[in-house]
Amino acid sequence: MMISNTLFIQLLQERLGEEDCIRRGWILDGIPETREQALMIQSLGLIPKHIIMLKAPDTVLIERNLGKRIDPQTGEIYHTTFDWPSDPDVQNRLVEPAGISELETAQKLLDYHRNIIRILPSYPKILKTISADQPCVDVFYQALTYVQSNHRTNAPFTPRVLLCGPQGSGKSLQAALLAQKYGLVNVCCGQLLKETVADKSSFGELIEPFFEKKVTVPDSIIIKVLVQRLEKQDCVQKGWVLHGFPRDLDQAQMLKKVGFSPNRVFFLNVPLDSIIERLTLRRTDPVTGERFHLMYKPPPTMEIQARLLQNPKDSEEQIKLEMDLFYRNSAELEQFYRQAIILNGDQDPYTVFEYIESGIINPLPTKVS
Repeated sequence: MMISNTLFIQLLQERLGEEDCIRRGWILDGIPETREQALMIQSLGLIPKHIIMLKAPDTVLIERNLGKRIDPQTGEIYHTTFDWPSDPDVQNRLVEPAGISELETAQKLLDYHRNIIRILPSYPKILKTISADQPCVDVFYQALTYVQSNHRTNAPFTPRVLLCGPQGSGKSLQAALLAQKYGLVNVCCGQLLKETVADKSSFGELIEPFFEKKVTVPDSIIIKVLVQRLEKQDCVQKGWVLHGFPRDLDQAQMLKKVGFSPNRVFFLNVPLDSIIERLTLRRTDPVTGERFHLMYKPPPTMEIQARLLQNPKDSEEQIKLEMDLFYRNSAELEQFYRQAIILNGDQDPYTVFEYIESGIINPLPTKVS
């Protein structure tokens, strides 16, 4: 049964958040399958340290697939050429699994090739291709050697990056891309507050009443939660990318006062019309939970379209209020962060990322007085 990308990624996030995955690490097999899934995974901050692509000619893969057999009693998979069981009873009960004919396998490979070329650009610098057309033990040791290696960052210092921009400007995706490529800790202020409440900590108990009443959490509480996170060893060693705070001059001054000034600041400017187009056309299917966009990802049928719902936060009136508040505060923020880099966020996200990346690697510009 097919499930929506939204539900699939939600299930993935829940599984990877469990104690054994956090403590021991994890391996994803065949995930993501599409570029959309890759972007959704990145936006949640689920960043793998190593990506391995096993590659072999289609003719080899088709031949291997045709030889698969399954033991219906145990579920064990065998192969007519490479892994045939010695027990005659097991041999006699093996069956051919469905969907492995030459035509069906060729179609699956075609779909794979169409998707993989759009997925790979999402993982620059951490991808290794290994030939699968060689003995399994050789493949294994090449993969093991790679995952035991540590990536070197191109950044010549410990980055402390701040991304500023209105709702819908793409801060979350850019933060995820930076976290992936440079190993930075992705600190989303809104998500951090939610996690603090979920942890039932002392700060969480302070925040929860504000969440229940749907009112703004006081700056004095937010800054304490942020300091607690930014003081952790991973942030100190790896650096961080912060978004969702500060939103105004007072918050920026508070952040500086507690000793967490960013050394790279980017403002993502996006016109009101583009923000309205990005956000007001978002819809959710209440039946499957899948998210659609009436322009970029329309629903496949009229029946689905008829039942789609809009989040009240995505109404044009609400968005205009949020945008007006942001831009009223952004002038003072830009003045406070005098060496900030102003970017056009109204373009392809990977183009925006290239501009951000160049601003991180290159030395800060020197202002001429």
